[in-house]
Order: sequence, then structure tokens, then C-alpha cells
Amino acid sequence: MPDPRTPGPRWHVSSAVVTAAPSDMEAVRAQVLAIDGVEVHGGDATRLIVTIEGTSTGQLGDTLTRINLMPGVLAANMVFEHAEDREDDTCP
Repeated sequence: MPDPRTPGPRWHVSSAVVTAAPSDMEAVRAQVLAIDGVEVHGGDATRLIVTIEGTSTGQLGDTLTRINLMPGVLAANMVFEHAEDREDDTCP
């Protein structure tokens, strides 16, 4: 059993806005949804509102870069990031 005084891995989540031309939006949405740890929460004809989850700021940045480099994506910009220690799910 892990020592409860030792912090576990941190959980990171960020929100981002992904912009694409209307003609590319369906394909971009499908590509974004295929990435583990990424969810689409809304959007319009040219923008998707997404969250990205991971275990480090670097992992979030790598995922955002991956989205930015997708065909059809004009821009992907992080809006907010939050990090906290994971809670221990075990009971004493």
C-alpha cells in the first residue's frame, strides 16, 4: 500500500479552443475525438471547445501540439490549465 504522506501523480486538465474552416470542421472534430484524454464540449461552425486531461503540463502541451498539426486545423489555443494531486481511492 502506498504511503499516504507521499503525493501521487498529479492530474492536469486544460481547456482549449480549436479553430477550423467550416468545410473541415467535421473531419477535425472526428480527429480530435479520436485522441485519448480529449473531450469535445461544444462549439460552432468554426470552433470546438475541448478539454485535455493528462498527468503533466508537458503531456497537455504535446496533445495540443498534435491537435494544432492536424490537417484542417487553423489554430488550437489553450485557455486554462488546472492541476491537483490525485485522491487516493483506497479506504483504510
